[in-house]
Amino acid sequence: MRPKKTILCVDDNEQALSIRKFMLETRGYRVVTSTSGHEAIHLFRQSPVDLVLSDLTMQGMNGEELIRQLKETSPETPAILLSSKAKAQNEGMHADVFLPKGTHDPAELLERIRLLLVRKRGPKKGSSVARALQAAS
Repeated sequence: MRPKKTILCVDDNEQALSIRKFMLETRGYRVVTSTSGHEAIHLFRQSPVDLVLSDLTMQGMNGEELIRQLKETSPETPAILLSSKAKAQNEGMHADVFLPKGTHDPAELLERIRLLLVRKRGPKKGSSVARALQAAS
């Protein structure tokens, strides 16, 4: 059995964090949660994380700054930024994906997570994705 992928979820809204954690754990992910950017950096440095999922607007350090700092340490770790504000992704943002809260369904978030994790590890040998990538090069 392969090890579970670890997702670091960061949100200062504990209810939203709890819902996301439940959704991800029921899909087979290991979830580490944090209610602040500073705590998230500490957790990130303590144990391996495969993906970061963070709210943009938080007290203290916001999600954009958190992801910027994490990418300095580990640029290959994918990051998704969620926001309740309808804000277009700007050029300086370090997140791999920006999703406005409430405008996507949970299936879209789960698919984005799956695709980012596949991209991080690379496609399995012999898979249709691997064959397509090989044919394209």
